[in-house]
Amino acid sequence: MTLRIFVLLLVVVGSTWNATAQTNPLPNVVLIFADDLGPGMLGCYGQQVVTTPNIDQLAADGIKFNNYYGAVFCAPSRWTLLSGMHDGRRGGWAHTRAGLPIQRDDGRITEAEYQDRLVQLKANANPIAPEEVFLGQVAQAAGYKTSQFGKLDRGFLTWHERVKRFGWDFYEGYFDHARCHGFYPPYLWRNGERFELEGNHMANCGKTSEIGNEPIGYGGATYSQNVFIEGILKYIRDHKDERFFLYHPTQLPHGPVAIPSLHPDFAEHPTMSLAEKKYASMIKMLDDHVGLIMTELKTQGLDENTVVLFSSDNGHELYYGPKPSYKKQILPSGEKANLDDKKWRTSECGDVFNGAGGRAGLKRSGYQGGMQCPLIVRWPGRIAPGTETDLLSAHYDFMATLADIGGAEVPIGKDSISYLPTLLGQPQTQTHEYVIVNNHNRVMGSTALISRDGWKLVEMNRAKDEFQLYNINDDNEERHNLAMQYPEKVAALKAILLSELDSERPDLN
Repeated sequence: MTLRIFVLLLVVVGSTWNATAQTNPLPNVVLIFADDLGPGMLGCYGQQVVTTPNIDQLAADGIKFNNYYGAVFCAPSRWTLLSGMHDGRRGGWAHTRAGLPIQRDDGRITEAEYQDRLVQLKANANPIAPEEVFLGQVAQAAGYKTSQFGKLDRGFLTWHERVKRFGWDFYEGYFDHARCHGFYPPYLWRNGERFELEGNHMANCGKTSEIGNEPIGYGGATYSQNVFIEGILKYIRDHKDERFFLYHPTQLPHGPVAIPSLHPDFAEHPTMSLAEKKYASMIKMLDDHVGLIMTELKTQGLDENTVVLFSSDNGHELYYGPKPSYKKQILPSGEKANLDDKKWRTSECGDVFNGAGGRAGLKRSGYQGGMQCPLIVRWPGRIAPGTETDLLSAHYDFMATLADIGGAEVPIGKDSISYLPTLLGQPQTQTHEYVIVNNHNRVMGSTALISRDGWKLVEMNRAKDEFQLYNINDDNEERHNLAMQYPEKVAALKAILLSELDSERPDLN
């Protein structure tokens, strides 16, 4: 489907929606996209130390997915969400280089040098095909006003025209993901206009060390997440009479850890380190902000007709505690971890929160701890409260689901499959044979394929033809490698996986 045809479809669908809105209104859609949050950090997925009552309430009111996949890293996770394609496709890992604005802001390069380098970056920034259609455009075609608050675009460095190309009518946030490593930016961007944040003066936005022992509130006076939640609540109020799709790719709880104040639950905790207290407080703020969004929807009378989704980009990451032992792959005993019977796990290696919930590995790993994500969906009167599903699904399925909710067409050739039937308790007649997760890292496994019947193949060393096989239906912690018992299964899944990596884009002409 060419972009021109798609735009015509947008006009037709939008006109149809306007004519029928009074009798068959579209639900609003809100997607809250956490950053580096493992499922194990949420109470509804088993967290024991930090309470997350507002997110847990979403699960109690709606449906929780237990076999849901993102990516292993932030940029490809956003690419797959916004493109509707798995990140093994060409371009899935072709993100731009971050950090250029920081170099200008801290005086390492002049404004003229910055502008020259930005021109060069734009010229080589993985050009977008004219016919490519993104998530925001699908929402527009369904009749939604679209908005985005937080980490803009798909990573890592973007600009106004590119954000608009992705289909966002309104946006507020960071153009540069390197600046997102600090929570006190001197300025942010709103619809192409730069706006300053009072009391923030550090070019690196107040980025702290990995040790996390800087004073509470280090970095400035205006915390980015408070700016975003205020903007989100205002947007809901201002658009209460329109149908909107609001996407919130928050920084929380990505590190290094930073918070304006410690949460009372942890401020005087007798055993937690300062970094652990800060991290727990960031989780509490994320949960509190979910509560504020839900309260505003109720206040504006939108609660009953709004689909709220909560997910995270990739698996858990450590910004506290035993992170050095993960990098070095050392077990608490001092013994070297291995990738067979002694994998590194948050449950066994000193993570007070067990953020990966027993899964092997973390962000950037080919094991479940690197790629399995939470997904919770609430839609009063349409989704049965307190339900769960083991449906195999991934970030790239949200595009088709949103189109299905809004009555729009899914662009031809997308990998995306709508999970709306599952949300509504209806038969899911179209499902994935397998989900692909690409990975250019080698810390704990690399690329992976997860099949509908529960088999997972993990690439260890392609040059040496080393792959592992797990049955995640029985062994989601990946403790028992079955490759030796099922060589034919390994061969079959390997052929599929390798054929999908660096594969052509069937959605592009």
